[in-house]
Parts: sequence; C-alpha cells; structure tokens
Amino acid sequence: MSKASKPRREICPRSNIFCNLVDKIVKRPSLQFLGQWGYHCYEPRIYRTLAKILRYVDLDGFDILLTDYIAFVEKSGYRFELNFNLEFTDICVNTILYWVFARKGNPDFVELLLKKTKDYVQDRSCNLALIWRTFTPVYCPSSLSGITPLLYVAQTRQSNILKIILQYGILERERNPINIVLTILLYPSRVRIMVDHELVDIQEDAKTCLLLCSRVLSVISIREIETQLSLGRRPIISNWLDYIPSTRYKDPCELLHLCRITIRAQLLTNNMLPNGIFSLPIPVRLQNYLNLES
Repeated sequence: MSKASKPRREICPRSNIFCNLVDKIVKRPSLQFLGQWGYHCYEPRIYRTLAKILRYVDLDGFDILLTDYIAFVEKSGYRFELNFNLEFTDICVNTILYWVFARKGNPDFVELLLKKTKDYVQDRSCNLALIWRTFTPVYCPSSLSGITPLLYVAQTRQSNILKIILQYGILERERNPINIVLTILLYPSRVRIMVDHELVDIQEDAKTCLLLCSRVLSVISIREIETQLSLGRRPIISNWLDYIPSTRYKDPCELLHLCRITIRAQLLTNNMLPNGIFSLPIPVRLQNYLNLES
C-alpha cells in the first residue's frame, strides 16, 4: 500500500455528528479491511443513526446537523479511499433528503436546507448542493434510482414547499422546466404525507403549483402537454388550461412579468435569491411580486 493511499486525519471536531459516525463505522481499520466490508455493511448503521436524529429533531437541531455535514465535507479530517467517501456522503444525503421531504414535509425545514446550502447550488456536482442530489422517496440504501427534491415535490404537489423551492430560483436553474409542469399535471396521484394529520386536496394543490410555475416561466408549452395527452396520459385536473395564464402560451407576455423574470435572472446569476430581493430600493409590494407572492 502506498503512503499516499493511507487514511490520514486532519482537523475534524469530535462533536461533529458525521465525524463521530465515521469513527463508529470504521474504527480506523486499514483500508484493506475497510474495502472488504462493502456498502451494505455500513449503510444500516448510517441510516439508523441519522434517522434517530431526524425523526425528532427541531429546527435548531437540524441547523446543527446541516452545519456539521457542511463542515465534514469541506474540512473533514477523514480521507479514506474515494469509493468509501462517495458512498458515505451518498448515504448521508439520501437519508437527510428522505426525512426532510418524504417523511417530514415541513416547509421550515426545506427553507433552512436551502438557506444553509445556497452558496453551493451553482455547482450541480457539489456534494453540498443538496437540492440537486437525488434520494429515494420510498427509502432504499442507494439513491441511484432516486429523484431530485424538486421532482418529488412536483409529483406530490406540495404547493407550500414548491413555492419555497421556486423562491430560491431552483426552477429557473432547471434545464427543462416544462418537465416539472408536466409532472405536476400528469404524474399519477400518489399517497403523500399528511400535514398536521389533515389530508390536503391534491387537486387544489396541483392548481396552486401550476400557478406558481407560471410566476417563474415566461412560456409554458401547451403543445408538449397536448402531445402527452394524445398518448393517453390523464391530467389530474380536467380544466387544467384554466390555471395556465394565456400570456404563457398564446397572448403577449405581460411587461410586468418580463421585468420580474429579468430582475430575478440577474439576482440568480449573483446567487442572491431570494434575500437579495429585499435589499432592492423598491416598494414592499414589488418586492413581494418578485418573490412570487403574487
């Protein structure tokens, strides 16, 4: 074994949740022994440890967990073989996103996650750009077959969470935003979590989701929607066209909306959404308009 391949330790606080978790998993064995374990040997321990925290955590506790994860990825003193590093972070991210989006579904947790990781969102390959990572809504160890948080929220039509994600400019960063609209409209209805034990009308939420998307996009391709309908797909809303403004597919787009798109695009380029909106010297009503409140 070459000297360069040996695990080494730098500065990693003993109180860091993820540093401590690595300690519990590997007990600082040799790389050869670690390699003999395999992914499925340590995944259950990672999941159980993080799930125990996330099941009961409040916002302050979640803030600490995210801070620890960021510190672990950026400054971790653990440097094992590349495969182990990738697998460990993949399991951690899959578990965190699963609990935040599929189990809790709490807008406050989603907003905190976006706020803590917004500085990394421009790099989709970064392990700290959590909003671009995939997770499995029905938990399984590997996230390779998973979906992004935005796609999951579109599938489940969680309008209160979608609004927060859109406010942070995530739909504007999507390569094919029409896919999110198609998912909201056409994805088969699925069982979703209940907020405060009240079953929310998914159809009403789908209508709200379409309206929210229309506040971000300048064009929504009705042709693409109709193509999917011609293939036998059924929309969750029968009168779906009533919830897409005609100025997104037929009539000229409103000048006010074009101004909103332009200003948000500039703020997005400088990674200043949504907080940068409220530093603009404009009336509160216009700030709220830029922030997709109307």
